[in-house]
Amino acid sequence: MKALCLSFLLASTLGASAALLESPQKGGLKIQSLSSISFGPEGLLLVAEPGTASVLAVQTGDVGPQKEKLAKPVADIGAQIAAGLGVKKEDITVKDLAVNPASGRIYLGVQRRPDNAVLIVSVGSDGKITPLNLEPLSWARVTLPGGTASKVTNITDVAFDKDRVFATGTCNEEFASRIFTIPVPVKDGATASVFSAETYHVAHRKWETKAPIQSFIPYQSQEGTFVVGAFACTPVAKFKVDDIQSGAQVKGVSMVELGSGNRPLDLFSYTDKSGKEWLVVHTQRFKQNAFGPSKMWGARISMDYLDSQAPDKTNENAARRDEKQHDGPQGIEIVDALFGAVQVDKLSDTEAVVLRDAEGTLTLEVAALP
Repeated sequence: MKALCLSFLLASTLGASAALLESPQKGGLKIQSLSSISFGPEGLLLVAEPGTASVLAVQTGDVGPQKEKLAKPVADIGAQIAAGLGVKKEDITVKDLAVNPASGRIYLGVQRRPDNAVLIVSVGSDGKITPLNLEPLSWARVTLPGGTASKVTNITDVAFDKDRVFATGTCNEEFASRIFTIPVPVKDGATASVFSAETYHVAHRKWETKAPIQSFIPYQSQEGTFVVGAFACTPVAKFKVDDIQSGAQVKGVSMVELGSGNRPLDLFSYTDKSGKEWLVVHTQRFKQNAFGPSKMWGARISMDYLDSQAPDKTNENAARRDEKQHDGPQGIEIVDALFGAVQVDKLSDTEAVVLRDAEGTLTLEVAALP
């Protein structure tokens, strides 16, 4: 009877998982490049593959249930990954980090030199590092369209949102910044819808069409569905994506400016213990650091800013953070736990997984959210 129950549960899980993919391939998957990874439901791994201008959807089979979180920090994880691959830690670059919400397991997208091979490894609650075996997995690849005489030059981020997958990137056109949407189930060999994005760059005091959305989250409010993204320097803007025809141009509304000289790396949202919603922007400062112990830092922004529609509070009048102050204006605060972080993802509404760099040594750990 136990064997029968297990078989039934496995069949149910595979059936539910299969609904996320249409006409998938099985086996033979080679990931040629990687810029971003994230998870949808039921262990569905999304991989941005800029070298082929495509998004991969991979059914990992890691469907939970959730186990214990990472029990203790994994020190010098770069060296551990490198040792398993037979190279030095200097030959390993961690391109991105993602937490699978179905299981709580941590995944790292890794590039190895000198052959530039791309690998994905997972980290269990015990800190054990395991390469993801792609061979038995079902997958689908969707090509992102450029234009009539252009091509996709980069993919910066990818995320699942209910009945579709969003991706952001650039093309070699005047309106270079792009938002792509892929319907779910993800069909192998299909293409995506594409929108050109125009944004008011608060620090630059002008509308721009070339700066890419570096990182984003899908966001729903009473107004509709949005892509909320952060750009270099660092405006946070929202783009309404309901009922837009492929090929259209969408104008963003800039809500907040975190300061000139920053490059966003990760975004996620969470609800604190009081029930207040926050957007966390993890970023890297490429100008001289005016605050804190590291050029890698992060801030949280009250979601109240995202609901603002008044012209006197958006675009050229968007709230601006004082780069020399820890907090302010009201509803914008530095997240101290993100100093030194090179990769971040949400684990729960109380914790995030952080890959932290200390003088060239990477440590993977769980950090409390404020």
